[in-house]
Amino acid sequence: MTRLLVVTLLALGLALPARAQEPSPETLAAARDLSAIMTGDTTTQMTNAMAAQIWPAIEQQLGAKVDAATLAEIRAEFEHALTAFTTEVMKDAPEVYARHFSAQELRDMVAFYKSPSGTKALHEMPKVMADVGGRMAPRMQALQSDLDGRMQAILQKHGYKN
Repeated sequence: MTRLLVVTLLALGLALPARAQEPSPETLAAARDLSAIMTGDTTTQMTNAMAAQIWPAIEQQLGAKVDAATLAEIRAEFEHALTAFTTEVMKDAPEVYARHFSAQELRDMVAFYKSPSGTKALHEMPKVMADVGGRMAPRMQALQSDLDGRMQAILQKHGYKN
């Protein structure tokens, strides 16, 4: 029960959008410019990174149950769905950028991403984030156990029993 509560609270905390005033048309335009630069290769790399992290578990679960042709068709559909999902999510990026950055900051980022270092960052950051995420995933169960233990201790301290 406590684990469910922790997962629910974390999910809600991550899902709640930051509230701010509506961005100006100038800020939205700059955000669209930034998004146009960042969306191309980044979307493909994000999709590939997600597939690389999720697919092995699917393959392990289904591999012994289905033939190779069926597994290949499932993988193709899986990758197609991830691409569509990532593309759809990225459509919201300009609005998100505009809520967090001023028009000038967005223009500065556009200038950076057009530079050689920025171009490299666009290419490499999805790989970096996938690497970081890959290092985080094995630690999540330990975090969940640690949080569960901490919450149980507090509940017991206050007289609640599980």
